Amino acid sequence: MLQLAEVIISVILAIPVFYLVMRYNLHMFQLNGYKNNEQRAWIRKNPRKQLMLILPGLAGAVLMIFPADWLRIVLCLCWLAAIKYYNYLRKSNVKKKLVFTKRVQRLIITDLIINLIVIILVVYFCGYPYLPAVMGLLIPLQAILLIPVNVLNRPIEKAVNRYFINDAKKKLKQASGLTVIGVTGSYGKTSVKFYLQTLLQGHFNVLVTPESYNTPMGVVKTIRESLQLTHELFVCEMGARYVGDIKEICENVHPAHGVITSIGPQHLETFGGMEHIVDTKFELADALPEGGFLFLNGDNEWIVERSGRYHKTEAGKEGALEERSLKEGSSKEGKQKEQSAVMGDRKVIFYRNQSSGEGYRAGNLRLSQLGTEFDVTAPDGVTETFQTRLVGEHNVINIIGAIAVAHTLGISLRELKVPVRRLQPIPHRMQMLEQGNVTIIDDAYNSNPVGSKAAVETLAMFDGIRILITPGMVELGREEDSYNYKFGTYAAKCCDYILLVGREHVRPIREGALENGFDEKKCLMYDNLKDAIAYAYSIKDDGHKYILLENDLPDNY
Repeated sequence: MLQLAEVIISVILAIPVFYLVMRYNLHMFQLNGYKNNEQRAWIRKNPRKQLMLILPGLAGAVLMIFPADWLRIVLCLCWLAAIKYYNYLRKSNVKKKLVFTKRVQRLIITDLIINLIVIILVVYFCGYPYLPAVMGLLIPLQAILLIPVNVLNRPIEKAVNRYFINDAKKKLKQASGLTVIGVTGSYGKTSVKFYLQTLLQGHFNVLVTPESYNTPMGVVKTIRESLQLTHELFVCEMGARYVGDIKEICENVHPAHGVITSIGPQHLETFGGMEHIVDTKFELADALPEGGFLFLNGDNEWIVERSGRYHKTEAGKEGALEERSLKEGSSKEGKQKEQSAVMGDRKVIFYRNQSSGEGYRAGNLRLSQLGTEFDVTAPDGVTETFQTRLVGEHNVINIIGAIAVAHTLGISLRELKVPVRRLQPIPHRMQMLEQGNVTIIDDAYNSNPVGSKAAVETLAMFDGIRILITPGMVELGREEDSYNYKFGTYAAKCCDYILLVGREHVRPIREGALENGFDEKKCLMYDNLKDAIAYAYSIKDDGHKYILLENDLPDNY
């Protein structure tokens, strides 16, 4: 009777542990894009996060051989500790919650079926006293079981995705008057997408992919749920973590025009090298039809270097854009003289944050606490002055890119001045938040080597106490320490205080800053963001405080 009670208590405690462990690993799997290789890499990098499962796993293995009562008690104590620990993981610092999508539900069902089959077989052949033992083994296995479960579900997922893709293609075909503009880049693509929405919506019925819906299935979901026959433009953000990702999206939506906002070292762990990143971003260029416009950031060396494959100009000769409409019968026509290049019948149009060079050019940039003012000169020589509440040269280059697209599609520079003034900061992308004597510059979204350098250089332009708070950069493969070290060297020249969140991961940033003469007493490390911000607010130096929040690591870090 005592044995039965121990078994029942052990199982009752094991059920919530099973749920919490499976839920936590499902969350990480979702953040890793349901990619088996990324989940395996995450498990290798984060063994400490699941050390709590080692003891119950060992206890379960021993119980399978020696079903002793005292071992069941040990197992129950392990379950109590595991419930507390995984509840803490579930509730603490969750920036992006687990979404119980249909795919997640299918993973859960398959996982439960496998576990139930194992439990039934053990109980049938060995008896109920072995139930705690098998639970002790199965629960730790949840850390890796989702990988084979995902393999088993692959045929189902492919069939589901194929149905959704075909349905989206049908909707696109029905919207015969729709023009698709693809936007991609290592960074800046979300900003350019939303800037385009603001600049174009006064003249066209515009649909954009929401938030960061930039995966193939995210784009498909946008089309299926939001596309209407009355939409004239679809601004489609295209993200990538692997070679071929942009090509896959292009094959689904068939963009007429494209924007490549930037290329740089990001997601190096999955791409494996800069050449693969460049190839992937230019998959958008390769997908454009004859007559399509390709807008390129002329300040980006990777883009300029690759553009030679598309960029063929005659020395001393300007190309001219013919009058063209966005769709058959449209009254919105634009006639612009462009110093542009032609690839077949496709035209390459550069935009740049420089006063010289071909394409759209910015100059005379002025920064204040209210935002930024700058001039834009179109290829035909017309110049207008623009004002925006946004700050940072990388924001300006993204605005110029959006201006170049809108102007090419027939909207005059003068008409674009008011929409540019109305541009709202994209959350967590150099977003300025005023709090009395403190200005928070929130650049917490997905930092990268180029963006982080631009962010601290923007911070240096403010007159006050300049404070950087950062956990450093991730997903940079073998070069991660090197890029973080360089970040420290830039920060040393631009900041009055450097507050680092974490310990081991930020060590290269600290080394880079100190080796470039930064005051050790003003380069401090904290275990969490809350403590770093509290210290920043407590600094007694005279003057207005500018606190730059650069990057915020995702939950799987």
